[in-house]
Amino acid sequence: MPDRPLTSRGAATYERIIEVATREFAEHGIAGARVERIVAAARTNKAQLYAYFGSKDGLFDAVFFGSLRRIMDVVPIDATDLADWAVRLYDEYLRRPDLIRLATWARLERRPAGHLVDDPDRLDDPKLRAIVEAQAAGRVRQGDPFDLMAMVIAMSMAWSPVSNVYAATEDEPAETHDRRRALLRASVHRAMAPDREGAAP
Repeated sequence: MPDRPLTSRGAATYERIIEVATREFAEHGIAGARVERIVAAARTNKAQLYAYFGSKDGLFDAVFFGSLRRIMDVVPIDATDLADWAVRLYDEYLRRPDLIRLATWARLERRPAGHLVDDPDRLDDPKLRAIVEAQAAGRVRQGDPFDLMAMVIAMSMAWSPVSNVYAATEDEPAETHDRRRALLRASVHRAMAPDREGAAP
C-alpha cells in the first residue's frame, strides 16, 4: 500500500477518506461501496484516493486493519479478568457498530471460513500470550487459548450488530445495558473460571 501522505493537508485528506470510507464500507460492504460517494463526501477526487490507497480493495484494507488495531488499543485484553474484557468489548460495539460490520463484510465477501485474515496479518498473539500466562497462574481454565479467546469474543457479541437474535444500540435504556453487562460478566466469569472453581472440564 502507498505510504501515508507527509504534508498536513495530505494527512487531513487521508483521514477524511478513511472516515468516510469506514461508513461506506460498513453500510454497503466491499462490492457495494462506491468510490464516487467516498470522494464526494471526503471532498477529494479519485486520483487522490488511488494515490493514497491504490484501489478500492486497498482502501478497504486500510479501513479494516485500522479498525482491528483500534479495538486492540481501545479495549486491550486483561486475561486476569476476561469477564471485564467482554463487557468492555460490549460497550465498544455499542459505540462503534461499524467495526463489527466491517468484520462481517470481510467474512462474507473475502474469507467465509478459517481465520478472518491471513496469518501474517493476524493480531492475536498478544491476546493469546496473555491468556497462556493467566492459565499458568491459575486464573483461567485450561484449554486451547485461541478457543477461549474466541468464546469470550463471541459472548461479548451476543447483542452486537451481527446478532441474529437482537442487535443492541446506545439508544436503549441504561438499565437494559446494565442488565446485559451483569449477565455477560457472570457468564464469562463462570465459563472461564479455573476448573477448581466449578468450570466444566
